[in-house]
Amino acid sequence: MTCFTDHRDLSRATATGYLFLLLLFSSFINIWSSCSNGSCQVVDSCSHSTDCGPGLFCGNCPALGKTQPFCIRGQATIPTSVIGGLPFNKYSWLVTHNSFSIVDAPALPGVQRFTFYNQEDTVTNQLKNGVRGLMLDMYDFNGDIWLCHSFRGQCFNFTAFKPAINTLREVEAFLSKNPSQIVTIIIEDYVHTPKGLTKLFKNAGLDKYWFPVSKMPKKGEDWPTVTEMVEANHRLLVFTSVASKEEEEGIAYQWKYLLENEAGDPGVKPGSCPNRKESQPFNSKTASLFLMNYFPTYPVEDEACKEHSAPLADMIRTCYKAAGSMMPNFLAVNFYLRSDGGGVFYDLDSMNGQRLCGCNNIAACQAGAPFGSCKNISMPTPSPMTNSVGSFSGPVQFSTSTSTVYHPNHLMIALFSFPWIISLFF
Repeated sequence: MTCFTDHRDLSRATATGYLFLLLLFSSFINIWSSCSNGSCQVVDSCSHSTDCGPGLFCGNCPALGKTQPFCIRGQATIPTSVIGGLPFNKYSWLVTHNSFSIVDAPALPGVQRFTFYNQEDTVTNQLKNGVRGLMLDMYDFNGDIWLCHSFRGQCFNFTAFKPAINTLREVEAFLSKNPSQIVTIIIEDYVHTPKGLTKLFKNAGLDKYWFPVSKMPKKGEDWPTVTEMVEANHRLLVFTSVASKEEEEGIAYQWKYLLENEAGDPGVKPGSCPNRKESQPFNSKTASLFLMNYFPTYPVEDEACKEHSAPLADMIRTCYKAAGSMMPNFLAVNFYLRSDGGGVFYDLDSMNGQRLCGCNNIAACQAGAPFGSCKNISMPTPSPMTNSVGSFSGPVQFSTSTSTVYHPNHLMIALFSFPWIISLFF
């Protein structure tokens, strides 16, 4: 009996040893076969952003139950680098909503900021990552023009971000460094200083890139080609929400040239793409640009990756149909870097592929080939296509970690859920 017990214990020990070796061997196989050192592609597991390929970073999406880190796209394909020379309105571009409202942006000295945040990296880095449209809220404040969030159309020290000229100088530096790129600025305009915006853009050195209102199409016809715009150095489009400034300052009135869907929660409701009340109707034939807003009324960082997954693609199709088969030229979002893999960048690739060459993805387009002639590519596109824009060499940069637990917008949403607090400001 003793011998039998010893033999049984020995057998168990041997089995345990074999199991340990098997698990150890399996771990070595996984380590050996896993990607690293920049070889990981979209949705591949990663431990650090250096594991991911160019234009990717290492993050996660707990809102979809994806808590383990994986590679996520963080840079756009510039469509003109694939199919160039077409009218400006034949392309789709990424726009950041409230581009200036950046998490961890310093507040005024001695002031606790009390407002929402919409982005996570600087405007300079947004432009490096392929953003080509900026939504900026401008106000008279402290004897200057500031970027700010509003209560009753007035900027307060606890909602202010920075003088607008600081951000505009970032735009000027980008345009100067990248002479083939075009940027659009859409201003929510609360500036009452006479000629205030004219002076602002001139002082920022941006007047030399200005696309003149006189050359903007007003009857729904095509815009000049991107080649013509670059050659003329008309590489900055500026729109204002104030109609009178088109005549007073030569700044284009936004809804004269742009069709637009409703912003906030109505713009993210599945199956619905309502026309913004200030905009011309979607069936209007006088505007040849379409701005699609896709962001909730109350922005939440850790929900953005979920918003930028399947629901975004569905909403693009909904708005495309609502606008009479007109593909959006501008796609405006919060927290553009967050997704479950390809995100807004993949959707933009799909939009540009369909409109530029009749393919499901711009990576399948072939310059000079007949419309509908598509290359065979793996889906989804592993990483952004390489192009000649030198600013794409840098890494994706967050101002905070993608895994930050505390989100200031959560506090704002909680506070604004009480009507008596809202009544203090509106």
